[in-house]
Amino acid sequence: MPADLVQTFRAFAYNNAWANHRLLTACAKLGAEEFAAERTGFFPSLQKTLNHIYVIDLFYVDALEGGWLGPMAWQDQVPFPRLPDLVKAQTAMDRRLIGFCEALTPARLDDTVRINRETRVQNERCDRLLLHLFQHDIHHRGQAHAMLSSTSVAPPQLDEFFPADDATLRAGDFSALGFSEEKVWKG
Repeated sequence: MPADLVQTFRAFAYNNAWANHRLLTACAKLGAEEFAAERTGFFPSLQKTLNHIYVIDLFYVDALEGGWLGPMAWQDQVPFPRLPDLVKAQTAMDRRLIGFCEALTPARLDDTVRINRETRVQNERCDRLLLHLFQHDIHHRGQAHAMLSSTSVAPPQLDEFFPADDATLRAGDFSALGFSEEKVWKG
C-alpha cells in the first residue's frame, strides 16, 4: 500500500483509466444507434455523457499541464460521435493524466494551477483539482452505467478500487491497457 499521497494520486489516475476502459469496452457491444439513443441522464445519451467526460478531462488535463485551452475544450460538446474515435481519444487522455500523476511530487501537489475560465482565471491547488476531476469522472461514469443498464449490454462493475484480492479478475483489462499491479502500486 502506498505510504504517501503522490502514489495515491497515481493510483487514482490508473483507476480512472481502468474504469473508462471497462465502460467503453461494454459500450462497444452496442450498435451506433443504441449508443446515441436518448436516455435519462444529465447528458441524455451514452454518446453525450461519455463525450462530456472526455471534454472535461481535456479542459482540466490541459490546465494541469500548464495549457490555456479553457472553454474552447467544450466548443464541440460531442467531438467524437463514433465510439471507436471516442475510445481512442479517451485512452490518449487517460494516458496524459497518468503521465501527469506519475510526474507528481509532494511539492507539486501544493502547486497552484491556473484555469482559464474565459472571463476569469481560477487558481486551484493541484491536489484539489485532481480530486475534483476524479470525482467528476466517477459521477458521470455512474450516469453512463445506469444508462447502459437499460440496454441489452450488462454494465461492468466499476465500484472497486483495485482490491489486492481481485488482481486476477482485472488481469485481462490490465494486460490490454499495459498496466501491472506493480506499476500502479509501486510507481
